[in-house]
Amino acid sequence: MTATDTNTVNDTKLTCVAAVQMEGRVADVPYNIDHAARLIDEAVAQGAKIIAIPEFFTTRIVYDERLFGCSLPPENPALDMLKSKATRNGVMIGGSYLEMRDGDVYNTYVLVEPDGTVHRHDKDLPTMVENAFYVGGCDDGLIRTGMGRIGAAVCWEMVRTQTARRLRGEVDLLMTGSHWWSEPGWKILKSFIKPAHEGNGRLMRATPGRLAGLIGAPLVHAGHAGILEGGFLTVPGTRLTVGTRTQLMGETQIVDGSGEIIARRHYGEGAGIVCADIRLGAVAPREDMADRFWIPRLGAMPAILWHHQNACAKPVYKWAKRTGRLHTYDFGRNQPA
Repeated sequence: MTATDTNTVNDTKLTCVAAVQMEGRVADVPYNIDHAARLIDEAVAQGAKIIAIPEFFTTRIVYDERLFGCSLPPENPALDMLKSKATRNGVMIGGSYLEMRDGDVYNTYVLVEPDGTVHRHDKDLPTMVENAFYVGGCDDGLIRTGMGRIGAAVCWEMVRTQTARRLRGEVDLLMTGSHWWSEPGWKILKSFIKPAHEGNGRLMRATPGRLAGLIGAPLVHAGHAGILEGGFLTVPGTRLTVGTRTQLMGETQIVDGSGEIIARRHYGEGAGIVCADIRLGAVAPREDMADRFWIPRLGAMPAILWHHQNACAKPVYKWAKRTGRLHTYDFGRNQPA
């Protein structure tokens, strides 16, 4: 079946889709694979034919040097789990993890079709501390499948106009996932924390629908919930950190082609799934494209953090690669190699 044929069918047919919200652990890859698998089973039990799981479903991301050993090779147990679930249940599943290829690590979104066919999209630009653990890719995120044309976008790809430009009017469904954290939780910033957290929550809630409206396609978005603790890089050119304790913002959603939320799971609801019937197929974008880098106006603080954390984290990746600290996960020892 071609993408065009799928669009014709879906003019009259609804498809049950599901989005997964996880509460994973840092650097505990086997636990996180099992956690994702159980939630996928829950989605299958509710009749979902397309299932989105989050960005970084194999490990949460924060500055923690154990993560240098948490990438996976192209053939790995996480992908095996997705292929097994997809083929056994006749479903399509997508989510991202750290994948090492040719000596570099990427944030790779894998999309598995019901027949086991695997597609990949590498996130274009690492976000802030993520620069310490992987490098960006260069593909367009447009995937042709037996269920239609799928656009893959990962976390802050969802707030950049370059993502919307390359997928606008080209896809029948957007499959997205995030690992979106809030403010760093420092007591010294107590008076700033509440409004910053609330503003971040509003931005995260609006992001899936706005992207769907800009591109013109329904969207399935998977997220993380729970408290994330670890390090926060402070000085570019060093590995100096202070502690951080932040909220992962969830906002697992299913959105229609006009950008309206059909189903939603707040981070306060923890791990679980949302399911809904949607109509696949491209629609007319409802919003004009802004002539700027970011889709929303992020404000001063996110912009400062973006530049500061990028500057802190990029040299760390180079150091880790140069010193041989980048390794794939050793499942035989049940700990990073």
